[in-house]
Amino acid sequence: MFDTLLLKTFVTVVDEDGFSRAAQKLHLTQSAVSGHVRRLEEQIGKPLLTRTTRSQQLTADGERLVAYARTILTLNRDAWTDLTRTPFHGRLRIGLSEDFVESRLLRTVQDFAAQYPGMEIEVQVNIPGSLLALMKQGQLDVVIGSLCETSEAGLLLWQEPLMWAWSAQPVTGLPTPLPLALFPAPCPYREAALTRLAQAGIAQRTAMLCSSTAGLRAAALAGFAIAPMPLSQLGQGLAVIGAEQGLPALPDAQCRLFASPEADQAMVAAVTQLIVEYCSTRRA
Repeated sequence: MFDTLLLKTFVTVVDEDGFSRAAQKLHLTQSAVSGHVRRLEEQIGKPLLTRTTRSQQLTADGERLVAYARTILTLNRDAWTDLTRTPFHGRLRIGLSEDFVESRLLRTVQDFAAQYPGMEIEVQVNIPGSLLALMKQGQLDVVIGSLCETSEAGLLLWQEPLMWAWSAQPVTGLPTPLPLALFPAPCPYREAALTRLAQAGIAQRTAMLCSSTAGLRAAALAGFAIAPMPLSQLGQGLAVIGAEQGLPALPDAQCRLFASPEADQAMVAAVTQLIVEYCSTRRA
């Protein structure tokens, strides 16, 4: 029979693409992680990974085992959650990016909390990069926000194009340097916009530093500055500008849900399901 601890280590090595990163995530030494994988290989009598000095690749047997391991770990977690389920107590601390703060979402979360009188929900609104840093410091349990071209793990809720937004008035020519309306760092939209402009050799300046989507919209609507915004947020009065005006394409905005491994996993699972269902209706 397989030891779930060994399976968890093996899956983490695969997901983190390396023993050292897996060791950091599991709070183990690298030698302990290597020992877990070696014990699995000894149990089945076959190699699971082919290793070089810089990387490792799954063998055919490793590919088969990792699929089984994910199923076993999921069933084990679900069984534990179901059989040990108790009424929720304590606080659930949620971080929301500013562009995801919606009254309907907050009412949905409030209705969810009302089902569990012993639970309190606290919401903090900020830039995704700042929220993820707070979660890693143990100050948040769940973070929902948009990132671009990220290597961060997290449940993908949806993705959509990130666009250059400006006033819907006729465009005669873009100012030089390009005036931008941006969130402060660390903001994924900001980083994507500045990187793409630098790669294209287009001069820019920060004409307006905003703390909210309303500020970005106001700057773009007035024609005061161009703002990188997800397509769904443009709304009336704003237009998409791009290649015809000589601007580079931007990457997709990916809205993801991140959960702290230190949080109550039963509570996190319930809230995750709630958010997934909410997003499905929101996108529809």
